[in-house]
Amino acid sequence: MERIDTHAHVVPEVWRQYTSEHGYDQPDGMPAIPAWSPEAHIDLMGKLGITKSILSITSPGTHLKAHDDGLARRVTRETNDEVANICRAHPDKFGYFASLPLPDVAGSIDEIDRALDDLGAAGFALMTNAHGYYLGDPHLDKVFAKLNERKAIVFMHPTSCRSHQAPEGERPLSQYPAPMLEFFFDTTRAVVNLILSGTVARYPNITYLVSHCGGALPPVVERFSSFSTAILGGDAGVNSSTVKDLFKSRFYFDLAGFPFPDQIHGLLRLSDTSRLLYGSDFPYTPASALGGMGTRTDEELNKLFDKHVVQEIYSGNAQRLLRL
Repeated sequence: MERIDTHAHVVPEVWRQYTSEHGYDQPDGMPAIPAWSPEAHIDLMGKLGITKSILSITSPGTHLKAHDDGLARRVTRETNDEVANICRAHPDKFGYFASLPLPDVAGSIDEIDRALDDLGAAGFALMTNAHGYYLGDPHLDKVFAKLNERKAIVFMHPTSCRSHQAPEGERPLSQYPAPMLEFFFDTTRAVVNLILSGTVARYPNITYLVSHCGGALPPVVERFSSFSTAILGGDAGVNSSTVKDLFKSRFYFDLAGFPFPDQIHGLLRLSDTSRLLYGSDFPYTPASALGGMGTRTDEELNKLFDKHVVQEIYSGNAQRLLRL
């Protein structure tokens, strides 16, 4: 069955060199940045039935040194240029979500137009926080206004928890790799902040893709929405029903990681199958693991849904979203 992979990573050489130079050889507590090549990726796609992969840079993104916007702009431009060239060389196999040098506002606004108009980006991959500035922070408002103007797709990828007041501080429970637990919580922080800050409502032309089946969102929707109104006296228009409506109209969720057998059921109480997308997380999930994970995904989806719905999750939803 055909698959379109909306959560697939790329490791361009220029980005690998910059991350190594700035101390990210073991990002987020992982053992290393994995090897990657277009040829290896395309070979894996053939084995898994993936017809197109939408590539993106993962954590730590392209703003590698707090307060050094000049470096961030250079890393972002060179990285986006290299990824765009990879996609031009393999247009039938790859598209990409461009990076932005957040929290640098001016540099990000310039790069939005360049990536869309000159480099053919399908949208943008934003980390859940940029040196502690979480998506939805007022500091980033002009960037979201620009994304709204361009009717952009925003692929939200988790990164390590940070505070902008101490961006280089040690993350909690650092003895465990952040992707094991903390990525789920940082995804949840970012989505909650986007909604409660009013960013999602103010900029209705942005479509959000949330990684890893929504992270830890499902069990906390009622709590954060009710708490914000009943306890904090916030916007009465934010309640669990309106959040669920947003999740069915403005948000998509990929199935990268381990959503079966349990996590998927929580998300389906908030959204529906028209908002689900396939994701491999290659190469950070290694090729050696993806065969078995793919079989498990097939088995679990076919237990839950008929073949038409499964095909929509694997490719149809992404085709409509990305206009493929």
